This record gives sequence, structure tokens and C-alpha cells, in this order.
Amino acid sequence: MASPVTSPDEGAFKTPKNVRVRNFSSNGGTPVTIPASPFMKKLGCGTGVNVYLMDRAGKVNASPWAVKKINSKCATKQLAVYQKRLNQEAKLLKGINHPNIVGFRAFATAKDGSKCLAMEYGGEKSLNDLIEKRKEDGLEAFSAAAVEKVALHVARGLQYLHNEKRLLHGDMKSCNVVIKGDFETIKICDVGVSLQLDENMKVSDPKAEYIGTEPWKPKEALEEEGGEITDKADIFAFGLTLWEMMTLAMPHLEMLTYSFCVPEDSLEDSFDEDAYYERLGTRPALDAEALGSSYRRMVELFYLCTEEEPKKRPSASQIVQALEGNSQTPSEVIVVD
Repeated sequence: MASPVTSPDEGAFKTPKNVRVRNFSSNGGTPVTIPASPFMKKLGCGTGVNVYLMDRAGKVNASPWAVKKINSKCATKQLAVYQKRLNQEAKLLKGINHPNIVGFRAFATAKDGSKCLAMEYGGEKSLNDLIEKRKEDGLEAFSAAAVEKVALHVARGLQYLHNEKRLLHGDMKSCNVVIKGDFETIKICDVGVSLQLDENMKVSDPKAEYIGTEPWKPKEALEEEGGEITDKADIFAFGLTLWEMMTLAMPHLEMLTYSFCVPEDSLEDSFDEDAYYERLGTRPALDAEALGSSYRRMVELFYLCTEEEPKKRPSASQIVQALEGNSQTPSEVIVVD
């Protein structure tokens, strides 16, 4: 007689279940239900995290949320680091309220102990996604008007972070700017590696580590430099973000640009690592003449923001003032100390 077929071990596979959790800010408040990852559309990923779209169609007049979760595949040692960053981001985001920064919605703990940060979502794509799509479509730089609109709105967000919250964003780049529609809304996201600033706009904790992302790091944030980190670190990365929109490239990685003359599988072999590291913290080349006169204001702003000496870079407030004064070029308004 054949042996009866037994069901698989219960621990081998479990059907994902919704996680019923409470809002980060509540004390016994209204529970928030966060679906398990397989039941949400994946929007993207970052270092140690995945971001999902949480559809709240069952709620009256409820807009969807973007939910950031720790990637469970991370090594055990890394999990603690990413958990700490997500905790920090939730606490910071909860105290932030600005139209150019994504809003806090909830912070949840699943039954397995994993954290879920729910944030505002409005059908956005990252600026990096738009850059990649434009490149795939064989298009050139974004219009000067689009670059200027992004510059103004991101600068307003940075002005709020620096002046009102005394926070350095710490990882400005196209991936951390989200766009809705045809630049209807422009918001900064991902404040998980932010650093506290003192009254002099310097990072207040001398032991605090500037994380950033390598191609966007200013000279003073590179390990071998060990310079003083101020609000101007964000300004350098902000300038490179505008450069991305005008070149459709990543800073200092032009040697990896696909060429029909170079087989795709040999791109890694052609990468000049020494040249790349020499360029970090410097201003990448920009063909202003090819862009044309309509880009003059943005080219000038890019040059001002990417000065190697931090004190020569404008503050976020000065950038906002320059861009809101449409009849003037940035250098006529910005007075560098």
C-alpha cells in the first residue's frame, strides 16, 4: 500500500498575510493594515530597501501610499544598519511638512519585526527614471524650463531642511527627487541618512558619517579629504542633479556610456577606475554651447553650485532668491561669503 501523501512542512512555505499594525505616532490609535510584499507592486529599490505601491482603494477618498521595507535578503549585519536608517527616516519625516518633500503617512512593525515606512505617493516617478526613459527614447536634455522648475522646487525643499529643520539631506541625486506627471509636483525623498546641522550650518556631531552616493559626493566628503561637512555638501550634489538633467548621464561615469564600438560585455573591462576616482568631488564637463542660450541660467547655477571650495557655493536660500527673481541671472543675486 502506498504511503499517504503528506503535506509539506508548515515552515517550508507560508501564504503571505496582511500585517495589521499601528501608526508610528499613535498610542493605541487606528490600526493600519500593510499588505505583505507579494501583494504590492514594486516601485523600486535602494540600498537595503525595497519600495512598494500600497493601493488604498477600499478607503473613502484615500490616495495610495509608497511603502518602504527592509530587503530581507540583506546580510544579518547589514539588516541592523538599514533598520536604524529606516527608524531615523520615519522619525525625521514625521516632523517634516513641506510641499517639496514627500509626506509621512505611517510607520509600522510587522509581526516578524520588520519595519514598514508608509509615505505620500502621487503617481510619481523618480527624476532618474525620467532621465533613463528620455535617454532610451533617443532624446536630448530636458528643456531649460523643466530644469529650472526642478531647480527651484528642490532648492525650496533644501531651504526648508537647512534653515527650518537644521538638517543636511545627505544624499541629493536624481534618484531622490520624485516627479508627478509633467512636472506638476516635484518632491525630495529619502531623508534616511540626514545629518543634524548646528547654527553655523555645520554637521553638529563630529562623529557623524556622511553617507551620500559616491558620484555626487563633494570633495570635502570624500574619505581621503576628511573635510568639514556643511549645508554646502547638499548644494554640490544639487548642482550635479541639474547636470544630470542637462546631460542625461551620471556624474563621472561617462566612460561607461554604451557605444556601438564597444561590446556590452567589455564595458566593465574598459572602465578606467583611476580616472573615475580622480574625478570624484570635481565639476564634470558641460557643453554649454551645445545646450544653447536658453540654458544660460541653469548652466551658471550649475557652475556656482559645484565650486570645489564649499564657501564659494551658494546657500539654498540664495538659490531660491535667484530663481524667483526671473529677470536676473544667479550670479547677480547670489553673493558668496
